[in-house]
Amino acid sequence: MKFGITEAFPCNYLEHQSERLLICVEPSETLVDHYNILSQYGFRRSGEQIYRPHCLDCKACHSVRIPALLFRPSKSQKRVLSKNRDLNVIISKHNKADYYPLFERYINQLHSDGSMAPPSEQQYDSFIGSSWNQAIFLEAWHYDELEQQQRLIAVAVIDVLTTGLSALYTFFCPLQSKRSLGSYMIMQQIQLAKQQAKEFVYLGYQIDDCRKMNYKTKFHPYERFFDNKWHFYTNK
Repeated sequence: MKFGITEAFPCNYLEHQSERLLICVEPSETLVDHYNILSQYGFRRSGEQIYRPHCLDCKACHSVRIPALLFRPSKSQKRVLSKNRDLNVIISKHNKADYYPLFERYINQLHSDGSMAPPSEQQYDSFIGSSWNQAIFLEAWHYDELEQQQRLIAVAVIDVLTTGLSALYTFFCPLQSKRSLGSYMIMQQIQLAKQQAKEFVYLGYQIDDCRKMNYKTKFHPYERFFDNKWHFYTNK
């Protein structure tokens, strides 16, 4: 495989650090096969690119994945499942028009200081979409008794791999934050992986010094990729 390395740019997660990316530069018609292989070595997808951090002076980013068949929810995670038992979760194979307004509200109200802000439809489409990969979408719907209709309150964008599901991004209604929808949607993806006989759910990169990322290590057991191999962690 052929790879390229980006120029260094300011890290989006750690102050005073620079970031570089290692990017697969193979032809687009071969990227699906490469993606399935490279995901097992800590790579992720963003739009058209398959990448992995390749920083000179920092090794803080560790790819994290959940062995779906081994996962057991904690007491607090069981409470999250119970709290959301009124939701209807369905799968879509299409990027629907009502996703972006939800994404926009999520970024503007909960992540206005992040790398995705300010949001735009072009940015959303370039991040989610790909000419060579077809993501699926896990939707969570809530029945609004006052308006007597179903409302979309969360969406998880997922890439389907040979070894598992890759959780590309999740966004939800900021007014529903008490539901812990981020954790709920991860558990729904773990359940979907089990149903599809997929071994892992890939959650992206974990940086221990970044508070916004620490939710990923609350799902046990989990594995981290560093020193060119996966390391198993559990609190059981």
